Amino acid sequence: MGSRELAGIAGPLYALPYGEFVAARTAAAKEVSSVGVTAAEQRALAAEVRALPKPSVAAWAVNMLAAHSPEILREVAGLGTSMQEAQDALNAADLRLLAQQRRQLLASAVKAAHALAAQHGRAISATVATEVEQTLRAATADPGAAAAVQSGCLLRGLSADGVDVVDLTGAVAVPGSHAAAAAGTGAVPATAGVRGTEPASAGRGTEPAHRTAQGGGTAGGKPPTEQPRLRAVGTARVTPTPSAVERARAGLEAAKVAAAEADEEAGRAAAELAEATAETTLLADEVRGLRRRLDTAEAGLKTARKRHELAAALAQQTARAADRQRRKEVLARERVLRLGNTPEE
Repeated sequence: MGSRELAGIAGPLYALPYGEFVAARTAAAKEVSSVGVTAAEQRALAAEVRALPKPSVAAWAVNMLAAHSPEILREVAGLGTSMQEAQDALNAADLRLLAQQRRQLLASAVKAAHALAAQHGRAISATVATEVEQTLRAATADPGAAAAVQSGCLLRGLSADGVDVVDLTGAVAVPGSHAAAAAGTGAVPATAGVRGTEPASAGRGTEPAHRTAQGGGTAGGKPPTEQPRLRAVGTARVTPTPSAVERARAGLEAAKVAAAEADEEAGRAAAELAEATAETTLLADEVRGLRRRLDTAEAGLKTARKRHELAAALAQQTARAADRQRRKEVLARERVLRLGNTPEE
């Protein structure tokens, strides 16, 4: 049983609300019997379905974009392609403009992820939103990451340092599904667009057989001329190699863009830290106040318990004294009755 059947089952599972994944995965594994050809294949596919990991909240939010707003992820991937082209062309102006567009696009994409997550029963925190943004930023830096986020089967967040390719190990539920996503969006392998890779004989005809039989030359026995080949070589355009200074300037611009984005991220992190610190201080003060109130209440409770014990003892004593007085009253009344009924001599 190939990964195509597994991908067909996994895709709808990862598009479900976050809390429904486990139950739906169990149900899907039980329904595999109608898919497999043989019993062994059915069992193998059911085991693969049961082994599908539950995604992180950030990965689930990205999967929501893939399921409900795939155009956003296509735009992210397209912007990444444009940035790579600008980088390869050493076009610093375009690179700065595209970096600004990326900030705007990522902000709107994270906002859309917030809305989709809330619509499907799971609000995402600021930390998760930051991880979503980092994942989408990685998708602009690496075509493989772009395909992974578009697969809809992402398991964890992604990150890119701008130097190495994005690590996709264990990032997608079904191996190869991100490659299929890239093919579905019309992605072209890196070698497909390279000119000059056609066979040398593709654009030139071969000598007819009867000429070969006549001595391999043209009329009169003269060898064939090489002028067409020389003209082709002479008219070929050679792309000038960028100088070291140009490459350094482009690298500087790219570093400036990366530094500006890093400063923005650091600023957001610092603001979040300040907010978290203020909230922590406020809650700590509230806890201290509650502890003081608790200490006061416990002391008051201790005093009240002592008063209760004393009052209970006093109430018991007075109840006994009152009972004794009532018995004395009864005895005195009986004595008066007896004396009243006895005649005097």
